[in-house]
Amino acid sequence: MSKDDTAAEVIGFFTEIGIINQLSTAMLAKSLPDGVHPSHFSILNHLSRVGDGKSPLRIASAMQVTKNTMTHSLKVLKDRGYVTVVSDPEDGRGKLVYLTASGRDFRDQAILRVSDAFRHVIGPDQLDIMRRVGSDLADMRKHLDENR
Repeated sequence: MSKDDTAAEVIGFFTEIGIINQLSTAMLAKSLPDGVHPSHFSILNHLSRVGDGKSPLRIASAMQVTKNTMTHSLKVLKDRGYVTVVSDPEDGRGKLVYLTASGRDFRDQAILRVSDAFRHVIGPDQLDIMRRVGSDLADMRKHLDENR
């Protein structure tokens, strides 16, 4: 296989993932209430998945956004009662972000709503595909995350 073939294969792979991301994010956006964006949901989902008590900078790095963008997103989530931001007891200048019970409930309900939205397009064949490639995609994500 030539370098050009390999490059086309790599770009094709990530293009497909990008399109899937765009389509699924649009479906997620439709299932969220006004004023809550998929990026806000992603923060709640991240904190739920990896554990809360993280600094805004660490969350911004994980989401690959600027600190200013994260500050704005956390304000939206805080104003809605989904997170609390407290002083870091080990670093008085630092902050830590925690999910509230309301935030956990919102995240869980959002997952149910988006699952309902996907129900009309995800059938047995698509579930088989997701099950077949899911762990390989997780491995690829871990590899890319470790090497960014």
